[in-house]
Amino acid sequence: MLARKSIIPEEFSLPGLASRIHRKPVFRDRVNKARFIAKSGSCNLAHKNIREQGRFLQDVFTTLVDLKWRFTLVIFTMTFLCSWLLFAMCWWLVAFAHGDLVPNRTSGIEQCVTNVKSFTSAFLFSIEVQVTIGFGHRMITEQCPTAIAVLIFQNIAGLIINAIMLGCIFMKTAQSHRRAETLIFSRNAVIAVRNNRLCFMTRVGDLRKSMIIGAAVRLQVVRKTTTPEGEVIPIHQIDVQTESAAASNSIFLLAPLIICHTINKESPLYDLSAMELQCSDLEVIVILEGVVETTGITTQARTSYVTEEIQWGHRFVPIVTEEDGVYSVDYSKFGNTVKVATPRCSARELDEKPSILIQTLQKSELSHQNSLRKRNSMRRNNSMRNGGGSSGTMRRNNSALTVPKVQFLTPEAVGQNMAVT
Repeated sequence: MLARKSIIPEEFSLPGLASRIHRKPVFRDRVNKARFIAKSGSCNLAHKNIREQGRFLQDVFTTLVDLKWRFTLVIFTMTFLCSWLLFAMCWWLVAFAHGDLVPNRTSGIEQCVTNVKSFTSAFLFSIEVQVTIGFGHRMITEQCPTAIAVLIFQNIAGLIINAIMLGCIFMKTAQSHRRAETLIFSRNAVIAVRNNRLCFMTRVGDLRKSMIIGAAVRLQVVRKTTTPEGEVIPIHQIDVQTESAAASNSIFLLAPLIICHTINKESPLYDLSAMELQCSDLEVIVILEGVVETTGITTQARTSYVTEEIQWGHRFVPIVTEEDGVYSVDYSKFGNTVKVATPRCSARELDEKPSILIQTLQKSELSHQNSLRKRNSMRRNNSMRNGGGSSGTMRRNNSALTVPKVQFLTPEAVGQNMAVT
């Protein structure tokens, strides 16, 4: 039996009407994902299934420097012990071949190494030769040219081991990331209006008095993207220009600076509003690199900001003040921010409708004036309760707190005023 058609046309049925209703995008909670760069600057990346492990042995020195201290110390301890045991065996064989280990030895024949009568004494003599202690009880004689050759080889081997150990320890203690520990970043980044444009800002500082020469700051946005061909790029790195892009991002890091990125058409944040930013899975990486003034070693400090660490509508508080002719930096306020009037729309919408910024600033100014009026009225009431003796003082304080009126002009009004003049 055929299904009976409905009397109501399909375009006026409930599914048809629901399909034509304009639905606003629903922002779901962003799934927490692993960040690419940790706040400390370490890369959150694990290398697995490396089949060519022999490549690490081709660069032994770098491998030793990259190892942890406990592994490095174990390797050097075992290297010294093995070298001492190896040359102890050589000295024992030399003494055995010369007949120095025979109990009933003829007294007229001199030994190759005096007082080497067992493997233990040969091991002690090997330590004395390699570390150049020389207690004077055991010494080499002129009887065996082979013993002289072993002495030369052991001295050369000991010098090589000492040179590698000292160089490795020096490089591990003077690594570039040690200097990066005193380069700090603000805990959060902010987005606010600067020079009538939305800007992404973060603060960097150096705790040491020795400066970073040729310091440069780079910003990158890392997010998962899909190409038009369907290729999924899990870690797509997009370079972001800062205000000092014309000068190769070089900065003079004498005092803490605010690194500003203007969100323009070329920015990956251009189409993101405040709500869309919280629901996105992007990550902003900040890289500061330069040359250490005292050692001449290039150093690099890194950090990153996920969407939860980006505060929309905030601005960093000033921390540099002048006290007794000296500029003072208060690092207790390094990451402090204050709320400022900022549109919640994206930078694209702000460029298409500049009146949004003017309306936001006007609302902020009106709310500020209302708060001042309430404060003045509360002070007036308190003065009236305390007595009329301080009425004149209260009037003077109220007149001092009067806020001048601010007039916001649109670009068309500015053009008309210029034409009139």
